[in-house]
Amino acid sequence: MGRSGEREVTRFVLHHGADPTTELSRRGWAVLHVDSVSEVPGGLELRYAVTAATPVHAPRRPAPRDPGLVVEPGEVAQPYQRTAAYGVVTSERGVLLTELSELTSAPGRWTLPGGGLDPGESPLAGLRREVWEESGQWVEGERLIDVRTQHWVGRAPSGRLEDFHAVRIVYAAWCPDPSDPVVHDVGGSTAGVAWVRREDLGRYTLTRSFAAHLHRWLDS
Repeated sequence: MGRSGEREVTRFVLHHGADPTTELSRRGWAVLHVDSVSEVPGGLELRYAVTAATPVHAPRRPAPRDPGLVVEPGEVAQPYQRTAAYGVVTSERGVLLTELSELTSAPGRWTLPGGGLDPGESPLAGLRREVWEESGQWVEGERLIDVRTQHWVGRAPSGRLEDFHAVRIVYAAWCPDPSDPVVHDVGGSTAGVAWVRREDLGRYTLTRSFAAHLHRWLDS
């Protein structure tokens, strides 16, 4: 949904592989900021504050493939949409980062705490659960700051070929009582976790999903 002032100006279903900002631009609306994410029957509703703009008629391109992906003859990628919540979690000790494990497609890279929502789970509940499971920290003052999407074809850890559509809901959050972080969800996608001072973030190789946006989010 897009809103200009207090007026709803457009509404649409986000189809598999689509990006809400791009879809709004096709309809003649430029995003000012994401306003809210709320639960509705059968899914989530994203609300954006928008302003009128010249429609952008960008061509729809096939989803890119993971580098080096080998597809067997007759193998068809299965569509899979994953909605996840992530946190730009800060405290007096710095920024909370988690290290991806060998079970992921980018082992050794660092990312934000968070992950996929359980069935029926709200984004905020999912964020709090994931932060605890991956770091043992409690957060408060959560504030919605962005929604990012990504679409590609690759293999899941199970080996299944997937046409993957990631919808990532990003919050800023404060940890009032930071402790030495510990991974509780042992054997999952998180190999390590650390509080990192902002001036030291450049020493960590971040995932491409968040590397380009982290400093902007920290300043928002």
